[in-house]
Amino acid sequence: MRTIIQLILTALAIAGMWKAFEKAGKPGWAAIIPIYNAIVMLEIAGRPLWWIFLFFIPIVNIVIAIIVSIDIAKGFGQGAGFGVGLALLGFIFWPILGFGSAQYVGVETATPPPVPEVPSNESSQPPMPPQT
Repeated sequence: MRTIIQLILTALAIAGMWKAFEKAGKPGWAAIIPIYNAIVMLEIAGRPLWWIFLFFIPIVNIVIAIIVSIDIAKGFGQGAGFGVGLALLGFIFWPILGFGSAQYVGVETATPPPVPEVPSNESSQPPMPPQT
């Protein structure tokens, strides 16, 4: 009985992840391929692909999974709490994300926006002292 419940919960999480990947413009089948699904999650979250190596470090992988999940949630217009739910209770939150009304809006890039140039006004500079 316990195995059947685990299979049902796993199937729910995979189905929800599949639909969420498709909403984000990624292949849904990526949800069933180990490691590749983490790469796709990093792409959806807007994180660098080298972070895949951080998933293999104990303890660090939990922190990275939560950060990536929060970024994915924000990409779908959800909050940080929803992202923590994706990481810790995926069998509940992935189906909500995949089959719900949330649409992928993308994530902000890590590069800051360009700083506008201030026009130089020569009259605002202090006068130069006379040369002797």
